[in-house]
Amino acid sequence: MLTVAEIMSHQLITLSPFESVQTARTLMERARIRHLPLVTDNGQFVGIVTQRDIFQVAVSQLADLHETEQEAIEAAIPLERIMRTEILTIPPSYPVTEAARLLLAHKFGCLPVLERGVLKGILTESDFVSLALSLLLQC
Repeated sequence: MLTVAEIMSHQLITLSPFESVQTARTLMERARIRHLPLVTDNGQFVGIVTQRDIFQVAVSQLADLHETEQEAIEAAIPLERIMRTEILTIPPSYPVTEAARLLLAHKFGCLPVLERGVLKGILTESDFVSLALSLLLQC
């Protein structure tokens, strides 16, 4: 049985919930990621911010704000104000097939992987594409 620990992303980019929306936006753009786990200093998972969450707090381009004004607004909003805290999480030993069912059934883009409340990884749609590609290449 293949487990989540075998295919999840281990090298994580995380932020504190006290960082700003602007910091998260910049980090997500540079790293080309859509999900940003939020953790405490000791690695305890407290929530997640998605690219969609960031877009929802952005001031509309129709507001005709200068880029520096938009950045100032985003710099003043801490992630704790927009983070999602009621997140379905899974342990590293969780079967990959069950994780896939959860992602499909709930239309999630990711599942944080926790062990005793500490973030160990994140399972994303990209991890499943990588798995599918490796299996297809074996054929």
